[in-house]
Amino acid sequence: MPNTVTSVDAYIDQFPVERQEVLQKLRTLIKTKLPEGFEEGIQFNMIGYYVPHSLYPDGYHCNPKEPLPFLNLASQKNSINLYHMGLYANKALYDWFVEAYPKHSKTKLDMGKSCIRFKKIDQISHDLLGELMQKITPQDWITTYEEVFKKK
Repeated sequence: MPNTVTSVDAYIDQFPVERQEVLQKLRTLIKTKLPEGFEEGIQFNMIGYYVPHSLYPDGYHCNPKEPLPFLNLASQKNSINLYHMGLYANKALYDWFVEAYPKHSKTKLDMGKSCIRFKKIDQISHDLLGELMQKITPQDWITTYEEVFKKK
């Protein structure tokens, strides 16, 4: 696990150049394709994209001081990982992604509930990820989050 860092640039800079290039490319893709309203920063010791307190003052139910997490990007020992909470919370979105993945990649999908692991970083489907990024707005995520995770 990388050391705790305080900026996205510092997070990326701690990795070998090959990983830095992949992380920067994915970062650019995410920032370009995510709907307006999500913010970028370091969250959970990874690059995070979240709904800021200005849009959702309640914050994350596990720690209300944290903004509402949505997406994280991390470099792990054997893979680049993308953690997308929408895939975890929305079965239709998950099913769409699992069905679409083989049309965009020659590699087998390596995925947990919200984690997509890319072990062959030269075979990441940027087109598919770009499409995924556009599927949920901050307001959509707030609504889903409140329905699925937040205790009433």
